[in-house]
Amino acid sequence: MATKDTNNGERFTGHGSEWRDSDLSKEDALVATAWIEQRINKRSMLTNKDRVHDIRDVMWQLEKDGEIKVHRIHDEHEPVMAKTLYGWDKKIPTNQLWHHKSCGQCGNIPGYPASLLWLMNMMDIRYLDETDQTSCTAWNYHGSGIGNIESLAAVFLRNFHQAYVSAKAEGKPEGYYYPLVHCGTSFGNYKEVREYLLLSSELRERVKKILGKLDRLVDGKLLIPEEVVHYSEWTHVMRHRIKEHQVIDCSNIRATIHPACHVYKMVPQDVIYDDDVLNGDRVAVSTGIIEALGAQAIDYSTWYDCCGFGFRHIISEREFTRSFSIDRKIKVAVEEANSDVMIGHDTGCITTLDKNQWIGQAEGKNYDLPVIADVQFAALVCGAHPYKVVQSHWHASSTEKLFEKLGIDWRAKKAEFEDYLKQIESGGEQENLYDPRRRITGGPGYKKQEQIT
Repeated sequence: MATKDTNNGERFTGHGSEWRDSDLSKEDALVATAWIEQRINKRSMLTNKDRVHDIRDVMWQLEKDGEIKVHRIHDEHEPVMAKTLYGWDKKIPTNQLWHHKSCGQCGNIPGYPASLLWLMNMMDIRYLDETDQTSCTAWNYHGSGIGNIESLAAVFLRNFHQAYVSAKAEGKPEGYYYPLVHCGTSFGNYKEVREYLLLSSELRERVKKILGKLDRLVDGKLLIPEEVVHYSEWTHVMRHRIKEHQVIDCSNIRATIHPACHVYKMVPQDVIYDDDVLNGDRVAVSTGIIEALGAQAIDYSTWYDCCGFGFRHIISEREFTRSFSIDRKIKVAVEEANSDVMIGHDTGCITTLDKNQWIGQAEGKNYDLPVIADVQFAALVCGAHPYKVVQSHWHASSTEKLFEKLGIDWRAKKAEFEDYLKQIESGGEQENLYDPRRRITGGPGYKKQEQIT
């Protein structure tokens, strides 16, 4: 049915030239956003339990009915129990982990996953960082709208099935490794997709046909993970053990935390809240590890705001992303909180807040604030090399002042790194985080390698 054109042919999509300035005064703008400080801190928007179910109840019933198989977290995974928003238990595996890597981290912030692996090496954590993994494709779905729920579900089930069977290539049983998701986007996407699968028999049936063709069923059933676990949750429950390896005093560091929308706003009932962190009022990950290491977690008024990435924004209205990240996040953290570093736990957020700072300089907004992940900061204060491991040279915002405040001689470390690069360039021996055979793959094209004990 045709509708009357009242906009002179201009299509209102939420992006582009049709945007209009609201012309709110500063006072009116504060009134319009005051609900963030007044309501979100107390979680009043999220605590109506009558409207929220625990999807795991559905999952256990479907397994009991013989429709699915659940990839369980066993004692060998050394789980730690954490509390979610409503006080529900969430089981976080801490050992025998299968790294579900992030395309954005590996491509833009390689020191992010490297720092996590370095911490695990330091703590003798068993893991597999294999090659047989695909992107979660959620950026395509959220950013362009081209994807669909069937493709998202198929990718989710395929990757988690690979985690389940991966150890067979080493002669170990199925389920030996449990997946640990690096990216906040993948984390939020997988939790939503798991819920859709468990609630829709039609979706399960349609995706089951796809997985069957890929030989990705277990006893003819879809494999569903007991928990979808983000690396920041592992870091949170391991924070006191990480603290035992700390070698640098960071008590003089003022850190602001940026909680990622895809980590704690998507399926919020699954996210960790800890009464020992911010009185249990906000998501505990990142803040917990920063406080455990002795740094000062400084509050700021726009903590709840998105980083500006927004998926669709970064594609179709990039200047909105850039201005939002500077004006609503970086500027506030610098001027209001006098922050030395902004800490995050998601790929897109770190990228946006870090790599868009240079564009503000064109408008005279010279805010220079290091933006790094919680595991990068943790690795730094535990003695990781700021260039070889943390790879701060990949960041657009400067980190030198932060290093100096931590007592790290970055000039000497940079010279060491440059010498190392020359060594590699001349054919010298390179350093690896782990035995390269840990990249073993059990998927198509797998060639059996020397048995790993």
